[in-house]
Amino acid sequence: MKESLNAVIDELKALRKGGTDHVYVSDEAMRGLQASLASVNASPAIDPKEEAARALAAIPDRIRSASPEEFDQILKDDPVVPTTHKSLLSTSPFRTPPVVTLPEGDKRTRWEALKSQVFECPVCIKHSPERAQVAFGFGDLDADIFFCGEGPGEEEEQKGEPFVGDAGQLLTKMIKAMGFDREQVYLSNIMNWRSLSPTGDGKRSPTIEEMKFCLPYLKAQVEIVKPKLIVALGVSASKGLLGAEAFRSLREIKGTWLDFEGIPVLPTYHPSYLLRNDSKRDKRGAWEDLLKVMERCEVLISEKQRGFFL
Repeated sequence: MKESLNAVIDELKALRKGGTDHVYVSDEAMRGLQASLASVNASPAIDPKEEAARALAAIPDRIRSASPEEFDQILKDDPVVPTTHKSLLSTSPFRTPPVVTLPEGDKRTRWEALKSQVFECPVCIKHSPERAQVAFGFGDLDADIFFCGEGPGEEEEQKGEPFVGDAGQLLTKMIKAMGFDREQVYLSNIMNWRSLSPTGDGKRSPTIEEMKFCLPYLKAQVEIVKPKLIVALGVSASKGLLGAEAFRSLREIKGTWLDFEGIPVLPTYHPSYLLRNDSKRDKRGAWEDLLKVMERCEVLISEKQRGFFL
């Protein structure tokens, strides 16, 4: 048993070195790994939960982010795909994204119907942390500017509104510097829940598979609002909108106009990144991206705004 388990661990560790850093682990798979690890290594210095998380930290991107149809094709083309990958993905609740059908009616009617579907989504409810609210968008349904972030934090889960924590306060300051009130734009996230680490003691970046599951809900919000443009805040939002393979580093595409469902998208830094990194260059770069947004929306820019610094 120990030799077999070590072989699996060695293989997954090697795959992790290839660049994959997240993987969905079902509760059943985690319990099995914990039991196996506990049985072969009784040392109190090793936390089985942490060891299991490290061992399963890497399934190749092409497999982890595959749709059900793509995964089935991978199995046909590559019959030696490890059994571990097959079992994890075949039991993943994220393999089948929700189907969203918006009702007839005005924007508010359609938005309320969509909000109800998100709040009643069993996958969103199951994966939201205990005592947390499923997250949804907020703002003007006729907004020209649609800000898209990664996912809710603890403050957002409690209030049920995106961008209300420290990063949200900075974003609100940036929006005001653009000449808008928070209520005049639309704010949302790729994710409808806060992705927790395998040990449950901290937030992690969402996997591509998780973002693919939530994407239909975001698309429906975009369809309702019909903004002139989308501002993608951070790496996860940009990958969720543009695709996992769209870029390696956010700096490659930051400040460049791209496309999502026929709508211009401008990737830039997430406010939380700007709070963590006291870089004048990055702060000025983020503001210059917002100046591009204002120009695209044909908003008059004053000299004070051009010289503004976060």
